[in-house]
Amino acid sequence: MKKKTISVLLAAAMVIGTFAGCGSSPEPAAPAEEAAPAEEAAPAEEEAAPAEEAAPAEAEEEAAAPALEGTLKVAAFEGGYGADMWTEVCKAFEASHPGVTVELTVDKKIEDVITPGMKAGDYPDVVHCATGREAGLTETLAREKGLLPLTDVMEMTVPGEDVKVKDKIVPGFLDTLATNPYGDGVTYYAPMFYSPCGLFYDAGLLEEKGWTLPTTWDEMWELGDKAKAEGISLFTYPTTGYFDAFMFALLASSGGSSFFDECMTYSEGVWESEDARKVFDIVAKLAEYTEPTTVANANNESFTKNQQLILDDKAIFCPNGTWLPGEMADAPRSENFKWGFTAIPAVNAGGAGCSFCWFEQMWIPAAAENQDLAKEFVAYMYSDEAAAIFAASNAIQPIVGIGESLEGDNQLFYSVYDSGATAVMGTFAATTPVEGTTMADALFETVNSIVSGDKTVDEWIAAVTEVSDKYRAAME
Repeated sequence: MKKKTISVLLAAAMVIGTFAGCGSSPEPAAPAEEAAPAEEAAPAEEEAAPAEEAAPAEAEEEAAAPALEGTLKVAAFEGGYGADMWTEVCKAFEASHPGVTVELTVDKKIEDVITPGMKAGDYPDVVHCATGREAGLTETLAREKGLLPLTDVMEMTVPGEDVKVKDKIVPGFLDTLATNPYGDGVTYYAPMFYSPCGLFYDAGLLEEKGWTLPTTWDEMWELGDKAKAEGISLFTYPTTGYFDAFMFALLASSGGSSFFDECMTYSEGVWESEDARKVFDIVAKLAEYTEPTTVANANNESFTKNQQLILDDKAIFCPNGTWLPGEMADAPRSENFKWGFTAIPAVNAGGAGCSFCWFEQMWIPAAAENQDLAKEFVAYMYSDEAAAIFAASNAIQPIVGIGESLEGDNQLFYSVYDSGATAVMGTFAATTPVEGTTMADALFETVNSIVSGDKTVDEWIAAVTEVSDKYRAAME
């Protein structure tokens, strides 16, 4: 399918950045607090009494623990992966949890289905509904402090396994405001199905030429010179809209997590900083290596002509998402063509490459009736059993090593983080509307003018800074 155009003001009514920091230790268990009086008992002959009383206290605590049984109400958005996988995963959860019945609701407009009941006080126990949707249900619950913290779920052991949830999730996914929406290190959104973005290329061409895949921008320029000598361009792009994921990855690689967050929240002077300048300069130099017909076809009508350039070996790299091979499945290609996929090269020496990714979210309403069972269900989402069910419908969970269990192109695409790339997630903070301009126009659309030579980097930076200042003033 064609890439969905991102609106930089679409995603959240609060900041959704990346690497904002995560992690809080579990709260002390009650028995530890009850042990103090026993330690304070002075007479030695009385020490046995508290010990004898501890057993009933512990038994009473175990008896008070909620049993994982009953009816769990799950509401899930039916996206392009279909509804059958939800039915199957709920049946598998029931089978592994005797005494539990899952009441499942799946719909393409899940917000319309569950909102009336929620207004009447009837909440689902678990909801799969991502941020950035038109109805804005997930953001609304976040604004109203209507979400249950999931940090303790991350510390739970995955049902049926011997590993904690947080240790199964790909690094980076829990260190972002896309999972910690309040920026306080507390997880409220569980990351679900994801799609990495990066650079696509013809692996067969590099093998044929004996060219090494670049991991730094210095290596990228060296490859560009080799390719130019043989009449091949280093780079092309479908439309400037694809520079969102591309530049977000560059920004994170250039300045790290806090810098990326500053960019996403329009911090004063951030676009004039040295870290930002590195990114602008890279794109400007990349313009010198961009296939000459790219700008003319970088529109919604002709963008596939630019994508065709890498299939015809007229350009090496093209930024895109995992939907590209399907979109170009019937297109002609060079004889030895083979899809290749890699992260955006590291900006700084010794740094890691970065891959921006989109992902969906699962959450528990604070008003959910069966919260303990809901947490168990969320933890189960990261089990190998659940991941296999989802993967059969091409819905891929952000689980460490999942690329090894996939086949074909999916194995290549989803192993990018297993290969050392850092996951980057998020977009600009939502604000009240700013008339006549958007950050997307200023930051991404200007790329065409940079490639054509109609604008300089200094003019680009000045324009982005001006628009960013307006959005900072309009932040909610």
